[in-house]
Amino acid sequence: MSILQDLQSRSGNVCELCTSDTSLEIYEVPPVLTRGVDGSILACDLCIRQIENPETTDVNHWRCLNDSMWSEFRAVKVIAWRILSRLRKEGWPQDLLDMLYLEDDDLRFAKETGEHLEEADKIIHRDANGAILQAGDSVVLIKDLKVKGSSMVAKQGTAVRRISLDHENPKYIEGKVGPTQIVIITDYVKKMSEKE
Repeated sequence: MSILQDLQSRSGNVCELCTSDTSLEIYEVPPVLTRGVDGSILACDLCIRQIENPETTDVNHWRCLNDSMWSEFRAVKVIAWRILSRLRKEGWPQDLLDMLYLEDDDLRFAKETGEHLEEADKIIHRDANGAILQAGDSVVLIKDLKVKGSSMVAKQGTAVRRISLDHENPKYIEGKVGPTQIVIITDYVKKMSEKE
C-alpha cells in the first residue's frame, strides 16, 4: 500500500484534524525527521493552509482539536499541540493544552518548530547568506571544518542533511557528516534549495 492509502485507511478517509472529507492530501509534519505514515497526517486543504500560514488562522475552525488531540497517532497529536500553542491566548486552547499529554519524545518533536514560544523569544538560525534555517533542512559546508575531538576534517561542499537546531544558541546546528554527528556553526553553511 502507498502512504496515501495507509493514511486513508488509518483516518477513515477524512481529515485527521477536522474530519472534512474534501481536498485531502498528505501533510508531512516538519521537521521531516520521520518519513512515511508515522511522520505524516491526512489533512484537508483548509487545515494545511492554516498550519503553513498562521496569519490566515480561523480560530473557530480549530475547535475540532477538542476531538482530534486525543488521536493515538503521534503526528496528529504533535500538530494539535502546535496549533493549540499558537492559539493559547484565546483561552479555550490553553484549557485543551492543559489536558493534552505528550510523551517526552513527542513533546520535544512538537517544540521543534517553536510554535510554543512568543515571537520575541524565538531563536532564529541563519546561514552565511542570512537565509533562515529550520530543523530538517539540508545545508552545504562553505569552508573546510576541523571536527573537535577527532582528526576528521569536514570538507567544503559536503552536504549535511536533516539538520537539527540548538534551541539555546542561534549560531549552532547539528548534523551528520558521514557517520559522525557534529555541531556546526551557522556562519559556515549555506542552505540547500529543494532542487539540490
